[in-house]
This record gives sequence, C-alpha cells and structure tokens, in this order.
Amino acid sequence: MSFDPEAARAQFPILARKVNGRPLVYLDSAASAQKPEAVLAAMTGAAHHAYANVHRGLHTLANETTAAFEAARARVARFIGAGDASQVVFTKGATEALNLVAAGLGASLQPGDEIVLTQMEHHANIVPWHYLRSRCGAVLRFAPVQEDGRLDLTALEQLIGPRTRILAFTHMSNVLGTVNPVADIVRLAHAAGAVAVVDGCQAVVHAPVDVAALDIDFYAFSGHKLYGPTGIGVLYGKAERLEALPPWQGGGEMIESVSEDEVTFAPPPYRFEAGTPPILEAVGLHAALDWLESFDRAAVADHEAALLERVREGLAGANWISEMGTAPGKGAIFSFAMEGAHAHDVAQILDRYGIAVRAGAHCAEPLMRRFGVTSSARASFALYNTLAEADAFVEALHKTRTFFS
Repeated sequence: MSFDPEAARAQFPILARKVNGRPLVYLDSAASAQKPEAVLAAMTGAAHHAYANVHRGLHTLANETTAAFEAARARVARFIGAGDASQVVFTKGATEALNLVAAGLGASLQPGDEIVLTQMEHHANIVPWHYLRSRCGAVLRFAPVQEDGRLDLTALEQLIGPRTRILAFTHMSNVLGTVNPVADIVRLAHAAGAVAVVDGCQAVVHAPVDVAALDIDFYAFSGHKLYGPTGIGVLYGKAERLEALPPWQGGGEMIESVSEDEVTFAPPPYRFEAGTPPILEAVGLHAALDWLESFDRAAVADHEAALLERVREGLAGANWISEMGTAPGKGAIFSFAMEGAHAHDVAQILDRYGIAVRAGAHCAEPLMRRFGVTSSARASFALYNTLAEADAFVEALHKTRTFFS
C-alpha cells in the first residue's frame, strides 16, 4: 500500500486554520498530536447517543457504554500484541501509568535495591523512581547516552548488578528520536532478575509494537500522542506482574467487597481503575487506533523519515544550527540549537511564520545537562505533515537566523 499524506491531512479540521496570517505548520506532535474527524465523531456520537457510567448499571445505556468501554480495552490489547484484554489498564495518561507501576513495585523494595534508568528519560520515567529512593532507600543509576544520541549499551550492562530490581527506559526518546533496542535491553533486565518497565509514548505512534514478542513486563503510553484524546493512557502488564502489584488508589470499582473490618480487591485490570474511568476518552482512543491502522504503517514510517531527511537536506551547510541526536534509525524528531539564539526566542519567531515547534527542556533535564545545554527547540513530525511543510520550516529557520546574525 502507498500513503497519501494530503488525504490523511484533510481529516484534521484544525490543520486548515491560519496562525499569524499564515498556514499552520504543526510540528509539535511529540507533545500532543492533532485529532482526526473519526476520533471527534466517535466521542461526540457516544456522548449524544450512548453514555452512562460503566460496569455498575443494569439499564440499557449503562450496558451499551460498558460494552464500548471494554471493546476499547480489547482494541488496545490487539494494537500492542497483548495476550488478553485483562492485561490492559486504563489510566489518565502515561505519567499516571508509570507512577502506578513505581508505587506498586516500591512495596517490595529494600534499602540498597537498585533502579537503573537512562539519561534520555522523560521526567515521567524519572520522578516516580526518585520517590522510591526517598521512601525505600533505593539507589538510582543512570546509563549514559553517547554523543550521537545512542544509549551506551555496554555501560548499561555494567550498571546492572545483583541488587538491580528494576530497569526503566524509553522505547523512543522524545528529544533525540533515538529508538532503543527494547528486546536486547529487556533480556539484560531479565538475566539479572529485574523487572523491565518501558515508556512507549513516542514509539507506539510511529511503529507497530508487540509487547508479548518483546517480553516486556510493563509498557506505558498515552492516547493524545496517538491522535486520540487527552485524559487517557494505557498500562500494559504481564498477567503475573499485574496480579502481584498492589492497588495504588482506593475507591469504587476496584474492590470485590468492603466491610467495616476488611477490603478485598478486584482482579486486574479493575484493581487499578478506582472511580469513574475515562469513558468517552476510551471510545476516542478506540477510534484513533482504528484510524491509524487503516494506513500502511510502514509507508507512514517511510513518509515521516522522508520529512526529517528533507529538513536535513535543506539545512546542509548551515553551520549555525546543530541537531541534537543523530542515531541511525531515529524517529522523525528534529531537536536543534541555533547559534547565538535561545530556543524560546527561536520558537516565538518561528510562530510568526505559522510554524509551531516546542522549546525548552522537554521534560528531560538530565539529557539537557548531558549535552551541556539548558534547552533546545524541537520539531516533531507526524503523518499529516507534508514535504511542503518541511520546506516551509527550513525557510522559516533561515529567516529566523537573520534576527540573530
């Protein structure tokens, strides 16, 4: 199959608008992707015609909504290659999913137990582990990143020792675009008897993921980067891992019974879904996954890679701009610094030309320090971006340069 970015783009109403009198060029999808009509229509349709709270009602609307909610769970399981829908926990986002895992695993940690991370982690995969260091006396160790943005696998292996209990790492860096060799890293973790926790927020958008084949213990991602709604995330866990994990929030739905003296908990995934879950958001995520998988994902990946290469070609010889992260096979993320200019100023000037990029530390301060910077600008490409937009971005960068030369 081939891929037509213009046809895909036409399904996003927001991309037809103008910013500062210019056509919008949205290059901030790594932060949050735009939503196609299919997602908006699915959520609106559910709200208009079949909405109620789930699992607890006996009336028709409750039954219809519960069926839609659980169908979304099953759809997510198929999307990531999970063996059973019960291995899929709905959360309010990937951050909550990672906090859930950290809180649960922390119950069994002893002082001196080690948690191995990498320098390229998002704060969502750093801060929860810092909590465990404070509460349990755990030791955090960080695997270094090489100059081109690749993870130093030799150093990572040397960090793993007899006290390593958890190895948490990103599948694809939100700053560098580096795609880590998940299967190899998971094998290192399991060889040491450690649990492998993977942040899949960026990777799951750009390539198929098979959590069972990769032997991952826990995998977290968010809906809003997947062309779906905000307010919903996914935690996948192996069945035995979820069974061993204690609940981290209490309330309705996550219990089997409650008395004055005792509480017994529901089995996974409901044990981890206290209170009213993100119902309409689950419907929207289901629609987003159907929509995304209607395309040839290999052709989409080729298109996104071509966008990144087009930008690199357009900036060839521009010694006033430097790319952060050049690992082979990286995703379509272009993080950069402009000589003599702060990233925030660059982003604001680009906005004058209708170009939307992200600027700052990208919730990855350890990585910024690794490369000796406090911030960078980042253009992240999605399937709805076009080669013409890549050219417009390059042209705007050249114009922005004149403000600082």
